[in-house]
Amino acid sequence: MFEKKYVGICGSLRKNSRNMGMLRCASEVMPEGSVLEIVDITSMPLYREDMPKPDSVKFLADKVREADGLVLAVAEYNYSYAPAIKNALDWLSKEKDSLLAGKTCAMMGAAGGMGSSRAQYHLRQCCVYLDLRVLNKPEVFANAFSPAFEARGGVAETEEGRALREQIRGLMQALSERT
Repeated sequence: MFEKKYVGICGSLRKNSRNMGMLRCASEVMPEGSVLEIVDITSMPLYREDMPKPDSVKFLADKVREADGLVLAVAEYNYSYAPAIKNALDWLSKEKDSLLAGKTCAMMGAAGGMGSSRAQYHLRQCCVYLDLRVLNKPEVFANAFSPAFEARGGVAETEEGRALREQIRGLMQALSERT
């Protein structure tokens, strides 16, 4: 039995997403007594207030409600976060029990150039309103086109990949210590 449970949400819906690869890596390096469950949000429709809550949203909300914290893999599109992760957070923000309020959250991400840093900083603004407690350190930004990744999106067994794996391990350790 695990003492601490976390939910991972990937902002990229792409088949060979490096961000999903980072989440899979995080699930492999969780501290003892902790588990990360990655929830698939690909079937989640765009948020509409006049729409009944879909099963995919109910499933995610139940998982988040049971979790000690969140791990967000933040893809960067046009200097901001991807719509998929914002959509998931929008749906969750409408839960009557304010299930995001006070929840500890870790962010990481892969993108070109500066490795999703702009997207993470932008998403942090939304997290303030949602009352998510985002870890400030360590920051994990990865260049999606570096040798740290395999062609299928996983974290590679290269020097760069091993360094990224250690950064992710450090982030998961910090998350565990905060919850």
